[in-house]
Amino acid sequence: MNFQPSELTLQVAHTARDFANQYIKPNVMTWDESQEFPVHVFKEMGKLGMMGVLVPEQYGGTGFSYFEYKTIIEEIAKVCGSIGLSLAAHNSLCTGHILLFANEEQKKRYLPKLATAEWIGAWGLTEPNTGSDAGNMKTTAVKDGNDWIINGTKSWITHGRSGDVAVVVCRTGEPRTSGNATAFIVERGTKGFSGGKKENKLGMRASETAEMIFDNCRIPDTNRMGEVGDGFRQALKVLDGGRISIASLSLGIAKGAYEAALKYSQERYQFDKPISSFQGISFKLADMATEIQAADLLTLQACDLKVRGEYVTKVAAMAKYYASEVAVKVSNDAVQIFGGYGYTKDFPVEKHYRDSKLCTIGEGTSEIQKLVISREALKG
Repeated sequence: MNFQPSELTLQVAHTARDFANQYIKPNVMTWDESQEFPVHVFKEMGKLGMMGVLVPEQYGGTGFSYFEYKTIIEEIAKVCGSIGLSLAAHNSLCTGHILLFANEEQKKRYLPKLATAEWIGAWGLTEPNTGSDAGNMKTTAVKDGNDWIINGTKSWITHGRSGDVAVVVCRTGEPRTSGNATAFIVERGTKGFSGGKKENKLGMRASETAEMIFDNCRIPDTNRMGEVGDGFRQALKVLDGGRISIASLSLGIAKGAYEAALKYSQERYQFDKPISSFQGISFKLADMATEIQAADLLTLQACDLKVRGEYVTKVAAMAKYYASEVAVKVSNDAVQIFGGYGYTKDFPVEKHYRDSKLCTIGEGTSEIQKLVISREALKG
């Protein structure tokens, strides 16, 4: 593959960078401290096409490729991981699921609103007691004539309270049996559908994470996506793209932390020399730069496979696993380079450090990624 960004990708990067510096950077710590989910910012991103990056133009999106998508998430996450996370979840999970598996009528109904950020999307798979054990989910959908009745709780859902529409994967068969889940589209305002507890998180605090509660929530069969029993297979396909999103998010956080640490190391003097001149610091910077570059190339490979329609599961898992671990390590090293100042909220690396940890957990923990990678490797 060609590792040089196209002219389009460079233009998209410039637009996203300018937007992040103008609309996000001045408010980062205010939103973080108050845990405010700034919906108005996403409306502005919708005007620039960032909320429907992969959606074809016929449905109101920009129709860009995964290379532009990766770039947008990175540039936003360099400034604020929270906004990058919500941007990624909206695009790759809710919107991505509808784009991949909805019928034409459903696409025409929902994609234009999602692509322009008229509506914010949520995606519900995880539950309080079934994180990676999705085959044992407790949220059920039971057929009742031409309707389905949903009962249960989804947890750790990005935009669980504020989302205007949610894709929800429910159990429609017996626990731990093949083909026991089905995906549904549920609009906010539907009777029996409500937001629950909002999580008070270590990082990513401006990205809303909350429960979605279903209490005899009745929806028509026309809101079902695909065949009954096909929900978990759909979710795995969606997560392939989602892992590229989290890899890109991780890269943005890592690059933001690295760039701040590099600049600080050249400005901070000790013993009449910039601390970048000391081997202990310069070697840290060398490791950080190398690991970021490796994670970047792995993520680009996943984007390339996705764009060409080739099998991406193993490489997407590798990219997500490695990039997320690099984000944590680089952010930790950045705090160390800043010293005492890195432990304060006056400098950006403190927030990068807190935000980075989520990347090793969301959309499949590092341990789950290693499980996926090892299974793929053992296939030969």
